[in-house]
Amino acid sequence: MKINKTSKHQNIKASNPRAVPYGKQSIDNDDIQALVEVLKSNFITQGPKIKEFEDKLAEYCGAKYAVAFNSGTSALHGAYFATGLSKDDEFITSPMTFAATSNAGVYLGARPIFVDIEEDTGNIDCEKIEGKITNKTKLIVPIHYAGHPCDMTKIKEIADKYNLKVVEDGCHALGAKLKVQSSRFKVQRSTFNVGSCQFSDMTVFSFHPVKHITTGEGGAVLTNKQEYYEKLLMFRNHGITKDSSKFNVQSSTFVGEWYYEMQLLGYNYRMTDIQAALGVSQLKKLDSFVEKRRGIVQKYNEIFVNNPYFELPVEKEYAHNSYHLYPIKLKDSLKQKKRELFNKLRECGVGVQVHYIPVYFHPFYQDLGYENGLCPKAEEFYRSEISLPIFPGMTNEELDFVVNKVQEVFESL
Repeated sequence: MKINKTSKHQNIKASNPRAVPYGKQSIDNDDIQALVEVLKSNFITQGPKIKEFEDKLAEYCGAKYAVAFNSGTSALHGAYFATGLSKDDEFITSPMTFAATSNAGVYLGARPIFVDIEEDTGNIDCEKIEGKITNKTKLIVPIHYAGHPCDMTKIKEIADKYNLKVVEDGCHALGAKLKVQSSRFKVQRSTFNVGSCQFSDMTVFSFHPVKHITTGEGGAVLTNKQEYYEKLLMFRNHGITKDSSKFNVQSSTFVGEWYYEMQLLGYNYRMTDIQAALGVSQLKKLDSFVEKRRGIVQKYNEIFVNNPYFELPVEKEYAHNSYHLYPIKLKDSLKQKKRELFNKLRECGVGVQVHYIPVYFHPFYQDLGYENGLCPKAEEFYRSEISLPIFPGMTNEELDFVVNKVQEVFESL
């Protein structure tokens, strides 16, 4: 059986070897004007745009607090620090992610414990989490792979049972939603945005250019807990507070408006007002960006349904996927030809990518004692996965081009 072809633009040619990237930012004149206004203002960093962006992001997601960081990685580091994760602790996560998810815990001296994934979503398999919990476990970090939310009610139940913290890695999932009906949590058919932290302590987002909105580089942590909020504010700013109510030294000739205290070892993880202004402008378009992504997925699914070459991504009943990625999985007969398929697609202008190399495959983690075979389903997922292009600005012509080239390449093999 052949993949269904689209009727228009059959003869589109790539204008360069990488004509259609797997993802890219969408910047318009409103975004540019927002940056110009900041550049003309008195503050290009540590100014009012940071708080404006944080407040609008928290409002969108339904959380009480948001703290902006200069990357998703630094945001993860801050979130783990805020939970108290430290040397010789363990935290549970999935290997089907970018290395930063686990690296941020290693920065603190903790050890990641990898749990295998669901074959269909690529998310952590909730049924396998309890078997990896020890007396050293402090934290669970579920990753909403490709924009599909994890089953957070199940993860929250496990966390409550063992008194563990939960930090959602939502770097793929801004704009995604979780549909919940749970007698345990007294929720009747409600929908929560990823980032509302209804079933977690914190949620982390990334604003890298291929994500749902961009600030160039950037990230944020959302939470409903004031304790974490205050720690995060200090952690991103060298561990410093300027809040006089929190000073250890309350009265002195040398304590004035200039005074501040460094109370913990933090970092310079601050976002600039330039980035935040772009974030405010981009956030206004987030819903339309997600809608466009879902529209592209619908077209892909209609065209590729029942094709003999690869499986399509899924969306479970409890999830509203924001589709950061469109991951296809090669069927058995083609897995051994993955490199050839990947190379041919790129050569003809389809900028495919692979998400991800299991984290513990990397030499750094091998040197820490992790071995192949730890998570068989994740490894099999890696062997079969290729991400096709998807981004809000993708045109019908580009979509047709990708579909036609996919057909040509797969049929040729």
